[in-house]
Amino acid sequence: MNVHLVGDDATKLRALRGMLEKHCTLTSEMLGDARITGRGIDAVVIAADLRAVDNITALKEVSDQLARVPKRIFLTNHKSRLSTVQAYALGATSVLSSTPSRNQLLNKLLDRRPSSVAPSLTQDGGRGAAFAGAACIASMFGAVLGETEIDIEYTRRAGRRIADTVAEYGLSDWLATVRRHHEGTYQHCLLVTGVTVDFGLSLGVPNQDLERLYMAAMFHDIGKARIPLTILDKPGRLDTDERALVETHPVSGFNALKNNPAINAEILDAVRHHHEFLDGSGYPDALCAESIPDLTRILTISDIFAALIEYRSYKPVMPRERAYEILQGMVGKLEKPLVGAFREVALTR
Repeated sequence: MNVHLVGDDATKLRALRGMLEKHCTLTSEMLGDARITGRGIDAVVIAADLRAVDNITALKEVSDQLARVPKRIFLTNHKSRLSTVQAYALGATSVLSSTPSRNQLLNKLLDRRPSSVAPSLTQDGGRGAAFAGAACIASMFGAVLGETEIDIEYTRRAGRRIADTVAEYGLSDWLATVRRHHEGTYQHCLLVTGVTVDFGLSLGVPNQDLERLYMAAMFHDIGKARIPLTILDKPGRLDTDERALVETHPVSGFNALKNNPAINAEILDAVRHHHEFLDGSGYPDALCAESIPDLTRILTISDIFAALIEYRSYKPVMPRERAYEILQGMVGKLEKPLVGAFREVALTR
């Protein structure tokens, strides 16, 4: 494996070289001089203090080159949620602490995720859309954490790019690309957006409604910005207190967006109510069928399906057929005709 090291400190680079030189073919450069121009780079490891404005500026200057590298591992202050969000906004596919163990770093570098990515989508088009989408989602999270205004136009452009990519290359290739190159909440939001877009395309919704769908999908989990990563990325079942905290995210997301005049009521409703069920057993407001609009119903199905098929390091990817069976089994909770219409999206597109 060809690994390129980039750091803001020569001592950090030497330590990384000592850690990896027996396992990988290495090249390296200081961040201030970084060009990342070498061909055939399989992964880049970036060790930099993201609290330093000059480091962020330097990384933005090589963002186009970074986007072409399949794995982009950032080593940063893991105790700072803002540093983690900043890393994803700059294009990280994985984030580790600034002092990872050899095994932690090698596990990320040598991660062999299942891949069925078509050649077309492994090029800059599809991967670039996923890169831009993840950066946009990270930017939203950063705005929530920093209590600054969310850039709605940035989200619209990123969502449109995802929609165009799914329309051109198909859902299957989008799912494979995202699962291979992204992780955690960012992977989930990208999967949900792709699935929601494809569901809308399969239903033949007009462009205006398609935009509402992908905007709702991009925003739907923004409330998770305030939930600790140790809970969001926990391998295994959450305890009662952790589950209660996670279930605050729809209201938190709604509150983060409700005063923004550029976001319409339908999108706000979808953000707040994408965990509601027709039988009133969902949260946060225990709504029943007549109170749940179509856009929210579509997003709920897409969200559940994406959660079932996403990649997690501690469990195998669920086959799409099995995920659809689970949706079919949610009788009374999901709209049966919509679940039927989702069959093609789930199994063949």
